[in-house]
Amino acid sequence: MTKSLVALLACGLLALGAGPIAAQTAYPSKTITIVVPASPGGVTDTLARQLAQRLTEKWGQQAVVENRPGANNSIAAEYVAKSAPDGHTLFIGPDGTFVANPSLYPKLPYDPDKSFTPITGLVIINHALITNPSMPVGSVKDLLDLAKQKPGTINYGTFGIGSSGHMNMELLQNMSGARFQAVHYKGATPALTDVVAGHIQMMFVSVGTAVPQWQGGKVKFIAVSSAQRMASLQEIPTVAESGVPGYEAVSWFGLFGPAGMPTEVVAKINGEIRAMHADAEFKKSFLDRYYFQSIAGPPEQLTRFIKSEEPKWRKIILDAKIKVE
Repeated sequence: MTKSLVALLACGLLALGAGPIAAQTAYPSKTITIVVPASPGGVTDTLARQLAQRLTEKWGQQAVVENRPGANNSIAAEYVAKSAPDGHTLFIGPDGTFVANPSLYPKLPYDPDKSFTPITGLVIINHALITNPSMPVGSVKDLLDLAKQKPGTINYGTFGIGSSGHMNMELLQNMSGARFQAVHYKGATPALTDVVAGHIQMMFVSVGTAVPQWQGGKVKFIAVSSAQRMASLQEIPTVAESGVPGYEAVSWFGLFGPAGMPTEVVAKINGEIRAMHADAEFKKSFLDRYYFQSIAGPPEQLTRFIKSEEPKWRKIILDAKIKVE
């Protein structure tokens, strides 16, 4: 074997050996875009901006947030699904994208099972059942009794057909037999504004959003949607213990990329998010501040969670005959 051939083979072996390392260290090689299916200022946007700040600081490559609201998350979901699967376009996916939309819409511009790469769960959000202070109720039982006396006369606000605020109330109706009248808004803020003003009587909204209004005396906070009382709000009973045994309705958010992402890129992002959620300062300053519960974990955990949630909400949607054209 000639010296030149030996040298050529050696270079080839070195190149092969360096291949996986290069693939692992090349990411991220440009700006990371985190797509949010909501307008700025809400829970999803807040999550995305925390994530973007962390990735920018840790990796030295800019991460930015891009808001693409509309169509129950479908506009943002379609955009991400059609993006290059290189890890530079990510999606903060609310639960409805994967567990409600397939039953709400006759056709979606994305496949909830095949269009995405699950990366990690992010947070669970418990919901507060709040009413206007003038409502003559002090508990869920009082509310249900009043609703049964006057079916369909109590209005509740949602942040859109199929939103968590809508689905949680449909679940309450399904399990209790009470009937309320839905008033659909384009976001949680205008709905909450009308609860405070007394234009509508009640709504489900994230605990973090409800607490300041409750502490200010602007709403009654009669129950939380979690299975057990929240450690930070022990004085507030659950819906389950207040007249609807077994009731539990939460919102959750996960991080996704387009289908076909490289496993090493998924692992790198997953590891960074889990380290972020394990950080004591992050837990205190962000998770605890907004009453979030971390569900950061392996991608398989997020996949299992979606599969366990979808049948529950499919049944609620079909029983209530809810459709979005």
